Amino acid sequence: MPVGAASAATAVALPPMPPLPPEALAPAQSAPPKDRRVLRALARWTAAVLVFGAVGTGTALGITSLERTDVPGLETRHDGRWDYPELSLPALPSGSPRPFTESNEAEVHHADVRELLLPAPAGATPDKRLDGGWTTVEQYVSEYDKDRRKDLEQALADSALRHIAARGWTMPDGTVSRVYLLRFTSVAYADAFLDYELEVGAVPGAALAGSPESKLDKEWDTSDSSGTAQYYVYAESKPYGAKQVRQAYLAAGDTIALLLHEKKGGTAGIPFHQSVILQSQLLG
Repeated sequence: MPVGAASAATAVALPPMPPLPPEALAPAQSAPPKDRRVLRALARWTAAVLVFGAVGTGTALGITSLERTDVPGLETRHDGRWDYPELSLPALPSGSPRPFTESNEAEVHHADVRELLLPAPAGATPDKRLDGGWTTVEQYVSEYDKDRRKDLEQALADSALRHIAARGWTMPDGTVSRVYLLRFTSVAYADAFLDYELEVGAVPGAALAGSPESKLDKEWDTSDSSGTAQYYVYAESKPYGAKQVRQAYLAAGDTIALLLHEKKGGTAGIPFHQSVILQSQLLG
């Protein structure tokens, strides 16, 4: 069921990408978050999960206007970044707060979740099945190993899932990308699905179809810890067969994102990390 139509309020531009130094492999200290978020984070740290904060809201241009030094690990103008359009947050229904504000303790996204999907970059060929609209539970669970699909379907049926939006595309170099946003009726249901059904943690938990084994992505790092989203970033290790898959989960209030990049011969880290950060900005 789609969210109600947004008001005519002006869309808010996204904040700039935070500088991400290579040495920042653990989250920096930040202001104390809400008690529930602290307890959740502590539980995940005991499972050796690397949890990182995403950026908050504000006004600035998207990745296409940033200087090279604003993005981690970038050495030249032709380092592999994708040319995404300028991003902005959608307008909200009148009187509705952004998800991570003091007046929104439930951390609910009031915007239409389809408008929070990462857009395809320049040069991409859109996936006609995943066109930025609603998709089915069956389509989402098809990303996972066949042995897990029925259990995941049942878990989603029991978890007060509201809807799933998805977008996919293929880049000229052959990289296939898919993004899913799962919105639940509450943070509790979203967290329960991530923790107990997908079993995301020090390892990605539920195995993807065609990618049985992945590990924490050693190339991933961030120094920002504003607490609006939590990252779980993985890469398939060699030998990975015909193609390599990179995957990331974002936990952002009542919404969970799954991002996938796959490519024959290996996927590039920079555009994948770029995609993860930009999607977290949209959810923030």
